[in-house]
Amino acid sequence: MEILITQGLGSGPTKLAAFDAALNDAGVANYNLIRLSSVIPPKSKIKICESIPEGKLPGNWGDRLYVVMAELRVDTPNEEAWAGIGWVQDKKTGKGLFVEHEGGSERTVRSDITQSLEALMATRNKDFGPISMKVVGRTCSFHPVCALMVAVYQASDWNK
Repeated sequence: MEILITQGLGSGPTKLAAFDAALNDAGVANYNLIRLSSVIPPKSKIKICESIPEGKLPGNWGDRLYVVMAELRVDTPNEEAWAGIGWVQDKKTGKGLFVEHEGGSERTVRSDITQSLEALMATRNKDFGPISMKVVGRTCSFHPVCALMVAVYQASDWNK
C-alpha cells in the first residue's frame, strides 16, 4: 500500500470555508473523509506530496477516503494555525505508527509529535526507527484560516 502525505492551507469567510479551502489545496476536498487511528499496515510505503492533483487519487466524487488527519482552524487575527503528522516505520516490515497534532506554533506541534511517537513505541516495547514528520502552518490576518496535514490510505466506493 502507498500512503500519501499531503498538506493544505486555506482561508475563507468562516472556519468551515477555510477548512474546505485547505481540503481543496491538499487535493482531497471531494471525498467523504473517514478518520483512522494511527497504525501503518505492513508493506506500506510513505510518499510525501505537497498536494494531490485532481484525478490522481483513486475513486470518484463522494467516495470514502480513509485518512489520518490533523487540522486546526483559527479566526483571531495574528493567531497561528499549525497541523502536523509524524510517523515511525520499520524498514524491514513496513509497519509503523502515525500521530497527528495541531497547535498554535510549529514548535509545539513538532514537540507533541515527537513525545507522542516516543510514548507509542514505548507502550508497544518496539523501536520502529527514526521519527519523520511533516508540519504546515499559517497566520490569521483577517479571514479565518486552516492548516491541514493528511495521510491518505485509500478510497472506497459505497458499493463495497
